[in-house]
Amino acid sequence: MKKVIIRKTEEIENWRRNINNDINFIPTMGNLHNGHIKLISTAKNDNSNVNLVSIFINPLQFDNKLDLENYPKTIDNDIKISFSNGADAIFIPSNEDIYPPNNKNIKFLKAPIELSSALCGLNRIGHFDGVCTVVYRLLSLIKPKNLYLGEKDWQQLLILKNLVLRKKLNVAIKSIPTQRDFDGIPLSSRNVNLSKKERQLIRFFSSELLEAKKIFQQEKKINLNEIIKKLSAKKISIEYLEHLHPYTLQKVRLEDNISLLAGAIRCGETRLIDHVFLMKRRPIIAIDGPAGSGKSTVTKLIAKKLKLLYLDTGAMYRALSWLLIKESIDYKKEKKLQDILKDISIVFKSNTNSKQDVYINNYCVTEEIRSQKISSIVSKISSINKVRKFLVKEQRKIGESGGLVAEGRDIGTTVFPHAELKIFLTASIDERAKRRKSDKSSKDSQEIDLNTLKELIKKRDFEDSNREISPLRKANDAIEIITDGYSINEVVDKIIDLYNEKIPKETEIK
Repeated sequence: MKKVIIRKTEEIENWRRNINNDINFIPTMGNLHNGHIKLISTAKNDNSNVNLVSIFINPLQFDNKLDLENYPKTIDNDIKISFSNGADAIFIPSNEDIYPPNNKNIKFLKAPIELSSALCGLNRIGHFDGVCTVVYRLLSLIKPKNLYLGEKDWQQLLILKNLVLRKKLNVAIKSIPTQRDFDGIPLSSRNVNLSKKERQLIRFFSSELLEAKKIFQQEKKINLNEIIKKLSAKKISIEYLEHLHPYTLQKVRLEDNISLLAGAIRCGETRLIDHVFLMKRRPIIAIDGPAGSGKSTVTKLIAKKLKLLYLDTGAMYRALSWLLIKESIDYKKEKKLQDILKDISIVFKSNTNSKQDVYINNYCVTEEIRSQKISSIVSKISSINKVRKFLVKEQRKIGESGGLVAEGRDIGTTVFPHAELKIFLTASIDERAKRRKSDKSSKDSQEIDLNTLKELIKKRDFEDSNREISPLRKANDAIEIITDGYSINEVVDKIIDLYNEKIPKETEIK
C-alpha cells in the first residue's frame, strides 16, 4: 500500500473509500517518542488493518496559552517515525480543518463530571472537554475499527472509553501499558523541556511510586503521608497524590483488589504525571453457566492465551463423585461422608500434552469423570452442604493469589464473588445437546439419542438451578454471553476483549 499524508478533512472520506479495509487509529499531538512507537507498532502487529496516525496539537486541551505555544513541534521527524514503524497514512489537519469557523456541525462536548473532576481535572479546567471534543471529531471523520491509546494518561483513557459508550460509537479501544524511559520515568512529549535537575526530580517521584507498588505487594497497604513527606523533602511541588479506585476515581475501598496510586508534580514550568496500579492479588475470571454451554473448552483456551491457571471446579465435584462411587460410600450418611472428606486430596497437574489432568487421592481420573454415570450423580453430590463447603474452601485456597480463570456454576456468586470479570456462559438446550452429542471425549453422550440427551440436560438444569445451596444463577454483575451460532474462538476472543477492558495491562505482577 502506498503511504500517504492527508492534510484536509475532505480528503479523509475519499481515502477511506479507496482503502477497502478496516482502520486502526492512533491519535497524537506530535513530538513522537518510544511510547508512540509502541502504539503504532502494536497496531501494526495486532491485525492486517490499515494504520492511520494523526498529528494535531489540540488547542482546546491547553488552559495556558504559553504552554500551547511552547509545546514541541517536530513534524518532519514525526512523519519519519510514523511511517518507519507501521503507519500507512498520516493525518495532519490544521485548526481550521478540525474546528471550521462558524461551523455549527462541530459538537463541543463535556467530559463526564464523575471522571473529569478528580486528579488532573482539579486544576486543568476544561482540559478533558477538549479531549472529548477533538477525539469525537476525529472518530467521526475517520470511522476506525480500533482506537489505540496509552495507559500513561489513565484518566483520559477512562474518559474516552466513557465517550465511546455514551455516543454508542462502533470502535474498540485498545490500550498499551505506560512506557518508561531508561531511568524509569514515563515517556512524555514534555520530557524534552526538562533540565537535568528537573529530570532527577521526576525520576525520584516515579521511583517512589514504583517502590510503593513493591511495598504494597508485600504488605497490602500504603502510606500516602510518608510518600508526600519524602517528596516534600526533595522540594518537589506536588499538585496531587491520590489512592483511588481505578475505574470510578473515587476513594479506594477496603474490598478493592486493584487500586490506583496517581500523582502530578511540577518541575519548573513543566507539569508531569505518573501512576502505578496496586494489586492485592492477580486478577480472577469467573465463568458460570449450565452444563454443555462450552465452559470447559472456553476456559481452558482463555487460561492458555492469558497465561492464567485453569481451575476446573466442575472436575473437582466430578472427581469426588467418582471416588464415592468407587469406594461404594453412601453419600447420604453424613458421618461417613464427613470422615472421607477429611482425607481427600484433589490436585491438577499438567500432562505431557500440555493439558491438565485431575487427580483425587493420587488417582488420575481425567477421563473417568466425564462418563454419563458421573454426570447423572454429580448434581446430587454437589448439592450436599458439607461437600460444597469443603470444595469451596479448597477452591478459595487455590485462588488466594489470583491469576486464574475458574469455571463452574457458583464461581461468581459464591466461590469468587469479588472476581474482576464474571461471565455467565449459556446456550439453548438444542445447541448444548448437539455439542454433547458431537463430543468425542464423552462416549456415553455419543451413544444416547439426541432427544434423550435434551431431557437429561433439562433435568440437570432444573437440579442445578433449584438446589438449596449455591444454585446456578447469573451473578448481578456478570456479563451474559449466549454462544449459539458462535465458534469457540469467537467466544474466547470476546471474553479476552472484556478482560482487557477490565484489567489494566500494567497490573501484571512479575
